[in-house]
Amino acid sequence: MEHKTPLYDCHVAAGGKIVPFAGYLLPIQYSSGIVAEHLAVRRQAGLFDVSHMGEILCRGRDALANLQRLMTNDFTGMEDGQARYSPMCYENGGIVDDLIVYKVKENDYFIVVNAANKDKDFQWMKDHQFGEVQLEDRSDAIAQIALQGPKAQAILERLAPAGKIPAKYYHAVFDGEVGGIPCVISRTGYTGEDGFEFYLEAGRAPELWNLLLETGKDDGLIPCGLGARDTLRLEASMPLYGHEMDETITPLEADLAFAVKMNKDSFIGKEGIQEHLPLARKRVGLQVNGRGIVREHTPILADGREIGASTSGTHCPFLGRPVAMALLEMPYTQPGTKVTALVRGREVEAEVVSMPFYKKERA
Repeated sequence: MEHKTPLYDCHVAAGGKIVPFAGYLLPIQYSSGIVAEHLAVRRQAGLFDVSHMGEILCRGRDALANLQRLMTNDFTGMEDGQARYSPMCYENGGIVDDLIVYKVKENDYFIVVNAANKDKDFQWMKDHQFGEVQLEDRSDAIAQIALQGPKAQAILERLAPAGKIPAKYYHAVFDGEVGGIPCVISRTGYTGEDGFEFYLEAGRAPELWNLLLETGKDDGLIPCGLGARDTLRLEASMPLYGHEMDETITPLEADLAFAVKMNKDSFIGKEGIQEHLPLARKRVGLQVNGRGIVREHTPILADGREIGASTSGTHCPFLGRPVAMALLEMPYTQPGTKVTALVRGREVEAEVVSMPFYKKERA
């Protein structure tokens, strides 16, 4: 049976179209529609319920050593409040999940994991913990709200003390408050825009949700659902677990080399990743030049044969054109390479392009 987030009643009251997702009942869109929600985030601001995500605490003298062993990234040298993205791998190099690790303070870390994977992730961490470390799943007690878009900071500045707003991307203030509501304020997001994510006591989530919507009303802030969240992340070329990543895909194949530190002494999956070198395939971006939408699992052809398949694809409202991401054989991964997508038996022309498709500095 699906769970309800602390904001479920807010979504119903606002006319959200509720669907099951990752074990939760969440709005896929509101009456404004996915395109309007997408464009609001690109031009003004949008508000998302991401309370289905999981939160895990990792504390103790050996907390850092455990993170170094579990994750592909390097968590040494982090300052208090800093966040770092990382895949977490199986021994064979396939991906358990991708997540964000925050350093709260020495020997104290806050980990955010994907909703559909949170139980699996927590168990994997528990199964591989060592030394003096305590792991605690706090997912049910914590709500998460995301305020995204070019007007996000102006809206937040009316509600939070200036010193409690993180100035740098991938940093957080753990003793923050918004409108007097205690919360973690993190400068992160999954849309390709500047913005913030708030972590707070589940019971106070409706209060913060309504306060943000009321404060940002004149700036064009509107509630947004899962549909716009997906089109925004795809337009920004952000990978999604179960699409661009899974237990059969290594982080290097997923084009996540920036978060894989092979010079670390050891981490789970290092040998498995090495066994896949040199790479035979890699995630790429595709610009669709023909008529049609290249959805996930679409065969990609070149030289008269299949060279891979798409992992995500849609029409991007802001860019005004369809794009896709795909896992392709290495000889076909250079930008400018012409390929063909087989869309329901019909050949559609496409071209490999650099990612991200959208980057706010270029908009």
